[in-house]
Amino acid sequence: MREPTEFHLPADSDEAIRIQRALAGNVRLDPLPRPPRLVAGADLAFLPGRDIGVAAVVVVDLRSGQTVDEVIITRPVPFPYRTGLLSFREIPAVLDCLIGLHHQPDIIICDGQGIAHPRRIGLASHLGVVLNRPTIGCAKRCLIGDYIEPGPEKGATTPLLHQGLEIGRVVRTRTAVKPVFVSPGHRVTIEDAVAVVLAVAGGYRVPEPVRRAHLAAEQEKRRLLSPWSRRDWRGH
Repeated sequence: MREPTEFHLPADSDEAIRIQRALAGNVRLDPLPRPPRLVAGADLAFLPGRDIGVAAVVVVDLRSGQTVDEVIITRPVPFPYRTGLLSFREIPAVLDCLIGLHHQPDIIICDGQGIAHPRRIGLASHLGVVLNRPTIGCAKRCLIGDYIEPGPEKGATTPLLHQGLEIGRVVRTRTAVKPVFVSPGHRVTIEDAVAVVLAVAGGYRVPEPVRRAHLAAEQEKRRLLSPWSRRDWRGH
């Protein structure tokens, strides 16, 4: 993937909010020009007691269902955890992964929010604006908005509403399993975002590219926390 545009790291939460408000006006909800074939999932795991994150990006070919690319990066986390400011904590590591890909994805699904965010620029929207590429937010929890529970069958959806506007959908990706909260990140509509998530839903609650990224990040985290790896880190 090409080098992304500059990512600005804030000095504190106040500056982070100002950056979000400035970038929110750049978010576009455009229809996808064609159905995507290569869908990437991004996720992070964090080492306990350390400001270290393990990021993974996995690219899945929608036609074959096979993983065609995977990059895992371990690096310091540059920003503390703050509700609503997750993008500043996670995007630097995700960008490192994306730069290392050999197959450029048509769209990226993030384990987080898109426009379903108090300032309409969650992790997926922020990443999409930085890259100027289509992104989707698919979260396991609702950050803001009101909704009614969708039907129990796979594919059932209900609107996610905030201040009278639809900001996403509550989507049942597996029958009789808790739904996920899907919102467009950038350069994708709500309808297209839901269609892509359901297309890569597989047999699990979480979309398959994100699930594979999660497993890859967790496996690397376990490796780093093993006694042998800890000994290597200490230089013994």
